[in-house]
Amino acid sequence: MKVTFLFFLFLICGLAQAEPYPNKPITIIIGSTPGSTSDGLARAIGAEITKETGQAVIVDSKAGAFGGIAAQYVANAKPDGYTLFVTTNTTQAANPHLIKKLPYDPIKDFSPITKLVQGYMLLVTNPSLKVNSVNELIALAKKEPGKLTFGAGSSSARVAVELFEKMSGAEMVYVPYKSNPLAVMDLVGGQVDLMIVDLTTSLPQVKNDKLKALGVSSLTKSPLVPKLPTIASSLPGYEFSHWNALYGPAGMDAGTIKRINELFTSAMKKPSVKKFVEENGMEVSVSTPDGLSVFQNAELKRWGQIIKDAGIQPE
Repeated sequence: MKVTFLFFLFLICGLAQAEPYPNKPITIIIGSTPGSTSDGLARAIGAEITKETGQAVIVDSKAGAFGGIAAQYVANAKPDGYTLFVTTNTTQAANPHLIKKLPYDPIKDFSPITKLVQGYMLLVTNPSLKVNSVNELIALAKKEPGKLTFGAGSSSARVAVELFEKMSGAEMVYVPYKSNPLAVMDLVGGQVDLMIVDLTTSLPQVKNDKLKALGVSSLTKSPLVPKLPTIASSLPGYEFSHWNALYGPAGMDAGTIKRINELFTSAMKKPSVKKFVEENGMEVSVSTPDGLSVFQNAELKRWGQIIKDAGIQPE
């Protein structure tokens, strides 16, 4: 009887001393370089979480392998809620169809927490390229097949152009990069001719006249570039979007997942985060953990079909 009483006393004291999450700094892993959509989004959210909890939020870039290095790192991390993953459709929906020996499982190795944003992309060229419309680009690419080059530092950026090629009959050369910001730097410098890339990375260069924008990948015009036509206006049926979501390692406690979901979905409503999202041509799109799981499974199938339609073979 005495032993039982002491056990329960110990248990009660332990619960009383347990600190609520978070009680130490949180690390958000991203699979791209500083300056990318994931980086900016993670920093904007992290600042709000720090205000809310008093705990630091560290954004750690592990770029490479189309986000695969970061994904593998998170998959192997301790599932205590202090290593999180702000990532995209690249790692969670596209890579399984592009990479034969993927070093992680996009479903089994992660705990889905919440969807964050959805956005569209710009078709941009180096200003020296003598085209001023999507139709002119298609005509040039067909006239000189294999001469034009496109850069891509994510599966989204790569597949967006390869789908464009498939639908238009154009033929261009793919140049891989570690991240989209690095590819955009080379595009500005003239090392590659064009990209289809997120607005976060491309729009500042367009506004500074360092890149020329030909079209937006949504079916309707973007309020950020209202005079810019859609790619679909020249290539009917073309549409391409990207998304960011939050994951943790597999095996996380349900209560911790719930708490993190609450923190991140609350941060997405803050003016500073909404401003970042809107200024980068995206829209807030949060979810429950189960909602993200259902969405990701649907996206795995959708991206598989897009990649198949684009004629891309896994490497």
